[in-house]
Amino acid sequence: MPTLSTLTTTLIAGMSLGIWVYLLFARGWFWRMSTAAPVPPRDGAVPSVTAVVPARNEAGVVGRAMKSLVAQAYGGEFRIVLVDDGSEDGTARVARAAAPDVDVVTAGPLPADWGGKMWAVAQGVAMAHGEYLLLTDADIVHPPDSVAGLVARAREGGYDLVSYMVRLHCGTWAEQALIPAFVFFFFLLYPPEWIAMAGRETAGAAGGCILIRREALERIGGIARIRRELIDDCSLAREVKRKGGRVWLGLGDCIHSVREYGTFGEVGQMISRTAYTQLGYSPLLLAGTVLGLVLTFLTPPVLALAGPRGAASGMGTLAWLIMMAAYWPAVRYYGRPWFWAPLLPLIAVFYLGATVYSAGMYYLGRGGMWKGRTAGRPQTWRARFCRTFYSNEKPDGPVCDEAGPLASRMDMP
Repeated sequence: MPTLSTLTTTLIAGMSLGIWVYLLFARGWFWRMSTAAPVPPRDGAVPSVTAVVPARNEAGVVGRAMKSLVAQAYGGEFRIVLVDDGSEDGTARVARAAAPDVDVVTAGPLPADWGGKMWAVAQGVAMAHGEYLLLTDADIVHPPDSVAGLVARAREGGYDLVSYMVRLHCGTWAEQALIPAFVFFFFLLYPPEWIAMAGRETAGAAGGCILIRREALERIGGIARIRRELIDDCSLAREVKRKGGRVWLGLGDCIHSVREYGTFGEVGQMISRTAYTQLGYSPLLLAGTVLGLVLTFLTPPVLALAGPRGAASGMGTLAWLIMMAAYWPAVRYYGRPWFWAPLLPLIAVFYLGATVYSAGMYYLGRGGMWKGRTAGRPQTWRARFCRTFYSNEKPDGPVCDEAGPLASRMDMP
C-alpha cells in the first residue's frame, strides 16, 4: 500500500506536470517565439512620426542608436528628439556628433512624484508633433525600414500601440545563460496572442521599441498617467487597453539592443530592478512566486533524477521534457546550443534569487536602483511597511506612499 509520503510526492509531481501541460497548450502559445511577417505600407498619405529617446549616461551606445534613426527610409515626416537626463558622460555630445539634426532637450529637475525615465519621456513628448510617437531607448539600433514597418503594422491592424521585443545582446556567457530565459519569462507573463485580443485584459509592451498614436496617449492622460510606474512599458500598454485601445506585441528580429551585460551580476541587476514591482511589493505574492517557481521549474528535474521510481518519477521526467520543448524555441531564436534547454531549472534559480534580492532592496530603500537613482521618491522603512500591509491602489497612487493607517501612528520623519 502506498505510504503517505509516496502519495504526497505523486500529488506534487502531478501538479508540476499539470502546470507544464497548461503552459504548453493553454497559455497563448507564448513559447513559440514566432516572428510576424512584415506588413506592406499603405498607399496614400503617410503619417508623421517623432522618435523620443530618453538617455542618461549612454555615451557608449547612443551614437549607434542615433545613426540608425537618422538612416530611416520613411516616406513621411520623421523627427528625432533626444532627452538628456542629467548625463555626466557627454551623451548629448555623442548624439549630436552621430546625428547633427537631432533635437536635444535637457531634462529639467526631477519632480518628487515622477520616475526619472518617465519625466524625460514626458519632456520629449512635449516637443513632439507627430501623429505617432516612437518611444525607443538609447541602446536600440533600428534597421532602415523599422519606422515604416511599425507604422504599417499599426495602421493595418488598427492598433493604437505596437511594440517589439528587440533582440537583446547575447554574446557573453552571462547573456547566453540568462537572456533567452528573460524573453521566455516575459512572454510567459505577457503572451502576445492574448495581448492582441480585445476581449482579454492582458496588456504588455517592451520599452525599447513602442509606437503609439498620439491620440491614444492623450486619451489616457499622457505620460503623466504612468509617471510613477517602474514597469512603464507594460503600464502604458495596460492604460491604452483599459481605454479601449488595441495593443500588439511581437518579436523584433531585426531591431537590436547593443547594451552588453558582461557579468551575471549585471544581468541580475537588470532583473531585480523591477522583479518585486511586478509582484506589487507584496510579501504574500513573493512567497507564492517562490513556491510556484520551485514547483514549476525545480520539482521536475529533482523527481526525474532523484525521485522514487514509479508514477512520481515518470511525471517529473515528462514535465521536464515538456519544459525543454517549451524553452527550446527561445534558445534557438538566440542561436544557442541545444544543451541550454535542459538547464532552464538552474536558470530559474538565478531568476528566483534576483526576485528575492529585489524585495530586499525595496525594503532597504534601494528598490528600482538604476543609473544611480532609485525609482520614484525615497521612502522611509515605515512608509514601505505601511504600503505593503495597509494600502489599497487608487487611481492617483498608493495610499501609504509616505503615511497611512499605521504610519500615522508612528514617528514619521
